[in-house]
Amino acid sequence: MADPNKYLYADRNLINNPLAQADWASKKLVWVPSERLGFEAGSLKEERGDECLIELADSGKKIRVNKDDIQKMNPPKFSKVEDMAELTCLNEASVLHNLKERYYSGLIYTYSGLFCVVINPYKNLPIYSEEIVEMYKGKKKHEMPPHIYAITDISYRSMMQDREDQSILCTGESGAGKTENTKKVIQYLAHVASSHKTKKDQGELEKQLLQANPILEAFGNAKTVKNDNSSRFGKFIRINFDVNGYIVGANIETYLLEKSRAIRQAREERTFHIFYYLLTGAGDKLRAELLLENYNNYRFLSNGNVTIPGQQDKDLFAETMDAMRIMSIPEDEQIGMLKVVASVLQLGNMSFKKERHTDQASMPDNTAAQKVCHLMGMNVTDFTRAILSPRIKVGRDYVQKAQTQEQAEFAVEALAKATYERMFRWLVMRINKALDKTKRQGASFIGILDIAGFEIFELNSFEQLCINYTNEKLQQLFNHTMFILEQEEYQREGIEWSFIDFGLDLQPCIELIEKPASPPGILALLDEECWFPKATDKSFVEKVLQEQGTHPKFFKPKKLKDEADFCIIHYAGKVDYKADEWLMKNMDPLNDNVASLLNQSTDKFVSELWKDVDRIVGLDKVSGMSEMPGAFKTRKGMFRTVGQLYKEQLSKLMATLRNTNPNFVRCIIPNHEKKAGKLDPHLVLDQLRCNGVLEGIRICRQGFPNRIVFQEFRQRYEILTPNAIPKGFMDGKQACVLMIKSLELDPNLYRIGQSKVFFRAGVLAHLEEERDMKITDIIISFQAWCRGYLARRAFAKRQQQLTAMKVIQRNCAAYLKLRNWQWWRLFTKVKPLLQVSRQEEEMQAKDDELSKVKEKQIYTQQQLQELEDQHHQLNAEKMALQEQLQAETELCAEAEEMRARLAARKQELEEILHDLEARVEEEEERASQLISEKKKMQQNISDLEQQLDEEEGARQKLQLEKVTTEAKLKKFEEDVMVLDDQNAKLNKEKKLLEERISEFTTNLAEEEEKSKSLQKLKTKHEAMITDLEDRLRREEKQRQELEKNRRKLEGDFTDVHDQISELQAQIAELRAQLAKKEEELQAALARIEEEAAQKNMAQKKIREMDAQISELQDDLEMERQSRAKAEKHRRDLGEELEALKTELEDTLDSTAAQQELRTKRETEVAQLKRTLEDEARVHEQQMADMRQKHSQAFDELNEQLEQAKRNKVSMEKAKQALESERNELTIELQSLMQGKGDSEHRRKKAEAQVQELQLKFSESERQRLELSERATKTQAELENVNALLNDVESKSIKATKDHSTLESQFQDVQEVLQEETRQKLSMGTRLRQLEDELGSLREQLEEEEEAKKNVEKQLQMAQAQISEFKKKLEQDSTYLESAEEGKKRLQRDLEATCQRLEEKCSAFDKMDKTKTRLQQELDDMLVDQDHLRQIVSNLEKKQKKFDQMLAEEKNISARYAEERDRAEAEAREKETRALSLGRELESLIDLKEDLDRNNKLLRAEMEDLVSSKDDVGKNVHELEKSKRAMEQQLEEMKTQLEELEDELQATEDAKLRLEVNMQAMKAQYERDLAGRDEMGEEKKRSLVKQVREMEMELEDERKQRSAAVASRKKLELDLKELEAGIDMANKNREEALKQLKKLQGQMKELIRELDDTRLSKDDILAQSKENEKKLKSMEADMLQMQEDLAAAERVKRQCQQERDELQEEINSQASKNAQAIEERRRFEARIAQLEEEVEEEQCNTELINDRLKKAMLQTEQMTVELAAERSSSQRVEGARSQLERQNKELKLKLQELEGTVKSKYKANMTALEAKIAQLEEQLDIETRERQGATKQVRRTEKKLKEVVLQVEDERRNTEQYKDQADKLNSRMKQLKRQLEEAEEEAQRANANRRKLQRELEDANESAESMNREVTSLKTKLRRGDLPFTMRRIVTRTGVESDDDAEPKSETPEPKPE
Repeated sequence: MADPNKYLYADRNLINNPLAQADWASKKLVWVPSERLGFEAGSLKEERGDECLIELADSGKKIRVNKDDIQKMNPPKFSKVEDMAELTCLNEASVLHNLKERYYSGLIYTYSGLFCVVINPYKNLPIYSEEIVEMYKGKKKHEMPPHIYAITDISYRSMMQDREDQSILCTGESGAGKTENTKKVIQYLAHVASSHKTKKDQGELEKQLLQANPILEAFGNAKTVKNDNSSRFGKFIRINFDVNGYIVGANIETYLLEKSRAIRQAREERTFHIFYYLLTGAGDKLRAELLLENYNNYRFLSNGNVTIPGQQDKDLFAETMDAMRIMSIPEDEQIGMLKVVASVLQLGNMSFKKERHTDQASMPDNTAAQKVCHLMGMNVTDFTRAILSPRIKVGRDYVQKAQTQEQAEFAVEALAKATYERMFRWLVMRINKALDKTKRQGASFIGILDIAGFEIFELNSFEQLCINYTNEKLQQLFNHTMFILEQEEYQREGIEWSFIDFGLDLQPCIELIEKPASPPGILALLDEECWFPKATDKSFVEKVLQEQGTHPKFFKPKKLKDEADFCIIHYAGKVDYKADEWLMKNMDPLNDNVASLLNQSTDKFVSELWKDVDRIVGLDKVSGMSEMPGAFKTRKGMFRTVGQLYKEQLSKLMATLRNTNPNFVRCIIPNHEKKAGKLDPHLVLDQLRCNGVLEGIRICRQGFPNRIVFQEFRQRYEILTPNAIPKGFMDGKQACVLMIKSLELDPNLYRIGQSKVFFRAGVLAHLEEERDMKITDIIISFQAWCRGYLARRAFAKRQQQLTAMKVIQRNCAAYLKLRNWQWWRLFTKVKPLLQVSRQEEEMQAKDDELSKVKEKQIYTQQQLQELEDQHHQLNAEKMALQEQLQAETELCAEAEEMRARLAARKQELEEILHDLEARVEEEEERASQLISEKKKMQQNISDLEQQLDEEEGARQKLQLEKVTTEAKLKKFEEDVMVLDDQNAKLNKEKKLLEERISEFTTNLAEEEEKSKSLQKLKTKHEAMITDLEDRLRREEKQRQELEKNRRKLEGDFTDVHDQISELQAQIAELRAQLAKKEEELQAALARIEEEAAQKNMAQKKIREMDAQISELQDDLEMERQSRAKAEKHRRDLGEELEALKTELEDTLDSTAAQQELRTKRETEVAQLKRTLEDEARVHEQQMADMRQKHSQAFDELNEQLEQAKRNKVSMEKAKQALESERNELTIELQSLMQGKGDSEHRRKKAEAQVQELQLKFSESERQRLELSERATKTQAELENVNALLNDVESKSIKATKDHSTLESQFQDVQEVLQEETRQKLSMGTRLRQLEDELGSLREQLEEEEEAKKNVEKQLQMAQAQISEFKKKLEQDSTYLESAEEGKKRLQRDLEATCQRLEEKCSAFDKMDKTKTRLQQELDDMLVDQDHLRQIVSNLEKKQKKFDQMLAEEKNISARYAEERDRAEAEAREKETRALSLGRELESLIDLKEDLDRNNKLLRAEMEDLVSSKDDVGKNVHELEKSKRAMEQQLEEMKTQLEELEDELQATEDAKLRLEVNMQAMKAQYERDLAGRDEMGEEKKRSLVKQVREMEMELEDERKQRSAAVASRKKLELDLKELEAGIDMANKNREEALKQLKKLQGQMKELIRELDDTRLSKDDILAQSKENEKKLKSMEADMLQMQEDLAAAERVKRQCQQERDELQEEINSQASKNAQAIEERRRFEARIAQLEEEVEEEQCNTELINDRLKKAMLQTEQMTVELAAERSSSQRVEGARSQLERQNKELKLKLQELEGTVKSKYKANMTALEAKIAQLEEQLDIETRERQGATKQVRRTEKKLKEVVLQVEDERRNTEQYKDQADKLNSRMKQLKRQLEEAEEEAQRANANRRKLQRELEDANESAESMNREVTSLKTKLRRGDLPFTMRRIVTRTGVESDDDAEPKSETPEPKPE
């Protein structure tokens, strides 16, 4: 098996051993209790009543044991079982044995039902690699062996499939491996659920946790006796995942920080690491700032500077500070934390004394107090007053009470603890904030709980009660989950079973601790006692005994003098508790005066830590001064006790765990010595009890723990019921039912499910016993049958032998009778002579020969056929290989061409890339500007968002009120509907009455018409009318009274309205308070996050320290192994040396020369011994140092772990307060969070709209700013252009003035131009010369390549010579091997020692070589860089210094050629010398062999002579002569051998040097070739660049040409005008000629005056010279003008480009304006929508008003009808009055709502209108600016046109340059062709160079192989001559060359096993 599998899978061959099964069955093995081993195996011999006689398996001792103490042993089938729940005998002994067996086999993980039990291996196992992670990924639990990865994968997969939160609970003692397993869980989750494949900012949880780990370790870990890095707090790491299963974030909660460690520590323990880190690692500046002192000066550091071996506090301090920076904790907060740490130390240095006559405390020296106040930002006098005489509330007054010395010291210690705890809490909150950066809500989470296990000490305090209470709750959770799973299993299988919730077993103990009342539990009683001022620990214990004395889980102490106060029976056992200082620990009192000072501190960090001052327990609670009963009623609710806080924290944790699917991991310490492979049984049993593993097994026993599938049950146990199952197919369930019936098992012992058979504990063991008995019976019967068969067979054989013996006897008797008969003798002699008998034998022999010949022939034919087939195959393969070779050569050529093209393309792309990079830089600058503008806009947006939030809040309030009013209105409408129904009924009745009245009136009218005489009736009717009138008056009076009542109601309504306004004001105040509370809640959450971040840093530190420990342990093991090997070598050497000594003494005592040799060897051996002893000493020193470092590191890590645990305890206490505050705030928030969702949704919509508006606004502003900047730039550039144009204009005026004078000199200017063209031609010729020089350079390259080929040929020759030399050496080595046999042992030992020395030397030499090689490469690189820079500069200067570079290159090539020639000459000389030496060596070796032979012969003769004792005197004389001759020969041989060895060594050294030099030459030659190639490529690039520049210039010239063609026409017109002027001048000239003729006549007359003119001629000549000078100056001016013209053209181009850019910007601005207009339209549409919504709201309000009016009308109608109908009005009056009141209230509310809504909407509308107006103003401004910009552009265009016209006038001279441009084009084409030819030549050269490189590589490989062969020959030679040259080798090992070290280093180092 592979290494990881060895630590995962058990060896099943040992488990399924039939011998072990038989042994178990025969001996009846059981488990017996043992004091030493826990349980011992023994065989049950006999039973007597309650006692049993048992023989122990190990010792064979017989003992008597009580029957109840014996525990059954499982069959060997269950040995090393992976799940202990499968054990048929579930008991403590079997569990312990299984764990022990697996642990000794390297299997540390074991399942026990739901538990995964982990035993700390105390060594690194290879089961946590990525391969193992992949192996467990996605697998089921039963498919893989037990592992923490299996548990993690199950939880992860069930989270993904069931969408249910998961939890992994790791518990155990300190040092059991909880934190390591937690890290492995996180490692697995980070690997499986990492999202780095898709996102960069996620999937880095493990890194973040590692960064947080050093911080949490520094502040929460400490060194304890058990652990150097003990975490003194518990933690719950919650890893959140999204829907896809990727890690979203993490959160850390801490519990029970051990804050008391900050003030005192036990012996050999440390406080929290940060104190030591700070004192060791702080710099001078930081020490001065924090007022730090020496370790021994601090009282709170109880043991001074306790160092942890292997741990450097200084480095860890730097690591912690780096981790804080990585976690983005700012420096001011870092220094604030360090100040708090320093102040905690300084608080311990405050000393108090008792005054003489009083108990009052005084502070004689307040230096420590001053330091504390300086660090914490307080006033010294206030601080000392607060400690020595604090103000305490007595009744309603405050009194200053003097403190005693003990009280003052207690107050200081409490202050130190509380300060450190608050700081740790804040740190975890910051870490959580850093870890959860994404702010994404996770879909589900996996929680990892790392908390201390059950603790049972001799005496346990309040902290142990809290831990044990936690473990009780966790065990109850386990029991409950196990009950649920069992229930599901039994229901799935359809088994009837009375379900028992085993979680209820632990309820009495939990209620004993946590029950609030009737009767109150221990924590409730403790809290109750804390409220009484005169309560003590004794009164608390008495109260507990009184209230809980009868509880079944509570016990009183048995004796009065017993140290324990009371006992509690937990599930893990009975625990004694001592209630010392429980009240103080529960109240955790503080000096509230000092706390208020800290709250008002000038240091922000300290005041932030102490902001919740109102929640602390003050001194007035502890002092007992307040005797009034109401003294604490005022403070009740202001603070909560530690017990309450922890109870709440635990209840929250349990609530989260109950909502998850829990997985249980139990970590176990195997021993306290931290040794691997050792297991203390009692220690493990105690932990199994405390961890609840045995409790789980107890639960398993209650049900049916053993389950077997039907098929497996039938297969294994069918042997017990052979005839129960009929033949043929039968269902598995039916078969099992029949088998169990035939087995006659008790129905209570089994259940048959749907797929399995369930058995109670022990049933399978009984079945196994029966099965073994059955198998033994079957085997016995089988053995009997076998023995019978063998006996019968032997009997038959004996019978056959008997008959054969009888036949032999009969034949013998017949022979005895016939042997003397003469005829018989004759018959026996004649029979062999007959040929008949021989013919058959001869025929048989011939047949055999024939068959053999045939077989040979067939075999040869087959071989021939095979060889022919092989021949054909090889031919086919040869042809295929040739074709492939051709194809590959073609492909290679194509690839070369492609490479060349790609290289050219690469160059072009690189240039494009440079341009793009420049553009990118410009864009980045613009982006930075935009970002700054964006920040400003974001500030504006945030302001607007705040306004929007306020408006949205008001709107939401109105909507809430609107909803309530609508609900009320609906109620009213329903009431109105009811009243309408009643009214309808009344109306119907009224109508009926009216119809009757009408009928009566009609009847009356008819009667009046008919009988007018009936006046009596009329009078009656008149009387009735008067009555009715009276009634009407009364009704009117009633109506008036009703109106009065209505007015009164209106007055009441106004009063109610005032009350409502007051209530609204109160609501606003409450909301303000709520906002404050929300801020406080956010701050508390931030603190929690930071504390989580600190915790993560601490975890990271723990991991790193663990990694360091593992590395140190590995180093230690390596060192131990190497030391053991060295010691072994030393012993072997010593033994072999002693053996050699004895041999030498036996053989070489006779001669003096041999004694000298022996002495030499002894001295050499002594030297070797000394060297070995020195090495052993050095090694032992190193080992001692390593051990010391390792022990220090281990101690420090233990301290850190203990410190972390204490920190954990204090952190959990601190966290309780925070969580209580958070709970209160959540209770307050729940009432307000209902309507928050809708409001947030609407606010987000509004925010999105505002953001869109602001983004668009910011874009428009940015564009406007860019336009304005560009406009300013264009204005500046236009001004420059105008200035240039003015200059050009002035110059053009001057030119026009001088034009007339320059016309005569035009021809001279043309000549100058011709001279320039000639110069250009000369430049072209120079270019050609340069190209020729390039060609010569290429020729030189080819020559060098030819020289290289020659060198390679010479190398091949040398290799051939070396191969010949190698053959000869091999022959010599075969001769030498015969002489090596007797010297191999010594040689090996010496070689081992020499190899060590050589390996060390070679390592140093290799380091030097690599250093020198790297230095050379660096120098080469620098030289190449300088060359490149020179080349670039030379190319930029148009190759002025090209000739110098050529000369330098020629010199370099000449120098290299000289060096090459020298090297070749040296190589030849050395090769010839090596050959001559080799020949000499061969001759000497031949001599040596002859001498050896002679030596052997002489020795043999000597021995013969010695053996023969005859003729003693003669033989002695001859022996002495032969002895002397032999000694002389031996000495000569030795000297010759030594000389040969020296010469061989020298030749080898020379050869190695030669090879090194050759390699260096080759490397340098390759570098030079590469440099030259690079030079050639750079030249080629520069030429390509020049060609491109020329092409660019050509394109510019073409553009100028096109412009010049346009200007040519204008110039022609100007020429025509000039010609007209010239005609005029000609006319004037003719007139002048006429005048000249006249003057000639006069001249003739004036010949006399010639002499005078001759005299004046000289003057005229001088003037002409002056004129020539003027001409030259004019020509210079002309050139300047031309340059100015070119500059003007450039300016024009720039202007055109800028014009184009401006045009593009204008177009883009127009598009952006269009976008802005579209956005404006959108805004208008949005405003219209808002207006429509407002109108809808108004319509709704109007509808409500109409409804109200209708209701009013209906009420009025009702009043009228009620007035008409008295009876109905009396019934309905009450309801109507109520309705009227409600209606009036609703009216007023509606009016108010309408007013508020209208005002709000008006405000919103006005704000939006103002924004729109601002946007419109900005748009107007932008349009104005745009118009101005367009105007400026137009102006610039006009100016440009004018400039173009002026420039075109001056461009007439450009026509002359057209011809030159054409010539240049042709020249450029020629240059291009030449360049292409040069590229082709370069490609060919590259191909040749590659071929040469390949040949060189082949040559190098052959040379290396030759070197290897030479080294092997050397080693063989050395083996042959080692005894003679031992001293030389020893002395040379340190002086050998680098080349000798290389082959020696090839021998592998002895690796540790």
